[in-house]
Amino acid sequence: MGIGAVRELAGEWLLAVDLPGAEDVRGHVRFEMMGEVLVQRTTMPQPAVPDSCCLVVAGEDGGYLQHYFDSRGTARLYAMTFGGRIWTLERTKPDFSPLDFGQRFTGRVSEDGTAIAGEWQKSAGGQPWTRDFGLTYTRVAAAR
Repeated sequence: MGIGAVRELAGEWLLAVDLPGAEDVRGHVRFEMMGEVLVQRTTMPQPAVPDSCCLVVAGEDGGYLQHYFDSRGTARLYAMTFGGRIWTLERTKPDFSPLDFGQRFTGRVSEDGTAIAGEWQKSAGGQPWTRDFGLTYTRVAAAR
């Protein structure tokens, strides 16, 4: 089992974050392959939005597992899918940290593969899912 379709993410991306209290924050994301691991490094200039590093590996169920770490010291595991034009992440059980609230992300990749429009949602104590914040990835054109 390999890393497969997520290789499409490899490269440089600009990231716009629509986080309550930090609207329109811009950052940088780099996805790169390290053998059969996809490494995602995100840097954000706004203290309200943490820098992060994620490692994506193939899961046993045909999906993927994302290991998330950030500058606050947060570490989490997300079940991940990526296929066609939809990217999902979900965390609904405790892992390295307690589960104070569930999280899920859905991103839609543009037809030409140059943008991803996504939204994080959260749910506490079995409550309905509500919007947490939005993300927009825009691929940086490779230099020729």
